[in-house]
Amino acid sequence: MRFTTQYPILISISTALLGSCAQILSGPEERPQPGHVLADQQEPLMNIPIPGFGGKGSSTDAGDVIISDVIGKDRGINIFAGFTRDISAISKRLNDDTQNTTVLAPLNSEIQKLPRKPWEDPEDYDSLGPSAYEGSDGEDRAHKNLRRFVEAHIMPASPWKEGEKVKSLRGEEVWWEHKEGTRRVQPGNIEVSSVADKVSNGEVWMLKGVMNYA
Repeated sequence: MRFTTQYPILISISTALLGSCAQILSGPEERPQPGHVLADQQEPLMNIPIPGFGGKGSSTDAGDVIISDVIGKDRGINIFAGFTRDISAISKRLNDDTQNTTVLAPLNSEIQKLPRKPWEDPEDYDSLGPSAYEGSDGEDRAHKNLRRFVEAHIMPASPWKEGEKVKSLRGEEVWWEHKEGTRRVQPGNIEVSSVADKVSNGEVWMLKGVMNYA
């Protein structure tokens, strides 16, 4: 009788364990959705210090350190860093030590000041109404818009000389110049707050503004 009374308990424990395993194995959705938690509301994994790597604006002698290793370590730009990980083609580029890149990463505060979320487009709302980003079609639409936003901030060049005109992955011609005592990205006259990181396959610049992505 003693063993018989234990069976329901064992079944209950097994059910709970299976539920926990299912939760662990289910990964997060790859695409951003309207209303998803922004990256600055989460503890970024890349804030873990990298041994042998200097602070802001420094370079490293470790040739194997690349942009994907460092872009998420600065909380001031971790919203944009999260966006780069959401776009597989961009994530792959930043993880490729054979493709040099200058990342123009808007500060979190600049993204938060935007009149709409980076994955929203007024034309979608005009044509489809408030449900423009619902369902699988809506997710595809949001993902496409977010990719457009990120691509406007990725320059396929590094080193990038002053005055040199380079087309962003979005296809817009961009250059930078020293103006009013600061480095500014054109068009838009957007101030570069600092060069956050210099690594083997490029640099990460922190912007006090957002590039045109319309």
